[in-house]
Amino acid sequence: MKTLFYKMHGCGNDYIYFNCFNTVIENPQELALRLSDRHFGIGGDGIVLICRSDVADAKMRMFNADGSEGKMCGNAIRCVGKFLYDSGIRRKRELSIETLSGIKHLKLFGECEIEWVSVDMGKPEFSPKKIPVLLKGERILRRAVAVGGKEYEISCVSMGNPHCLIFVEDTDNIDIREIGPKFEKNPLFPEGVNTEFVQVLDRKTLKMRVWERGSGETLACGTGACASAVIATVCGFADKGDEITVKLTGGDLRIRYTDDGVTMTGGAQMVFEGAIDL
Repeated sequence: MKTLFYKMHGCGNDYIYFNCFNTVIENPQELALRLSDRHFGIGGDGIVLICRSDVADAKMRMFNADGSEGKMCGNAIRCVGKFLYDSGIRRKRELSIETLSGIKHLKLFGECEIEWVSVDMGKPEFSPKKIPVLLKGERILRRAVAVGGKEYEISCVSMGNPHCLIFVEDTDNIDIREIGPKFEKNPLFPEGVNTEFVQVLDRKTLKMRVWERGSGETLACGTGACASAVIATVCGFADKGDEITVKLTGGDLRIRYTDDGVTMTGGAQMVFEGAIDL
């Protein structure tokens, strides 16, 4: 029996979505491994299950391309909001979505269908124990550490998942496929880490490339864009309360960091839908 799937992306961060309101997906870890393959599967950065929730409008479960389950994905949750509205499951312009990082609140924008989604991403967490990162101190900001035999200046924050940020002069010249895995699997990060390489273009514009734990380099990372804007603000490269444009390989995200938390706004697009034997 064939099961419907939906290919969607936010800034090129693409996942394979399943409507699990009336469907049970067995072994999503194995399914993510099989379907994410861009040559022998559907292709994507992972799979997302859109499920019923007892505490919110819906629940999002996301699995990376390596089969590991992620706590939160800013680009995926925007697509979940779009799907719920456009499909008629939740015909509301404000939605609550349950994730492993808590309940996130969305605002949806568009005419006939949803084109843009704003997400309340909550407050950043700087405590090393809660990120987690095995370094001492109240905050890890521009701390010199040795990774893979080379010294880097790192800043760490959690946006519901762990992030390690490195400011660079030119993101285009970073050998991210060489450096990224060294951070992802480093003992400093007991749960792995998403690593952002960030170039400051001006006080309201950042350029970023990302190596995501479980997926490798992706065209965009919503929580990574939030982490970059937060760290840039805390380190004095941007001003708190201003909207910061984070330019990613797959497109732009707009991030605002205030005392109340972090808000992310970006697009969500349906690519195609199909059916597959699971």
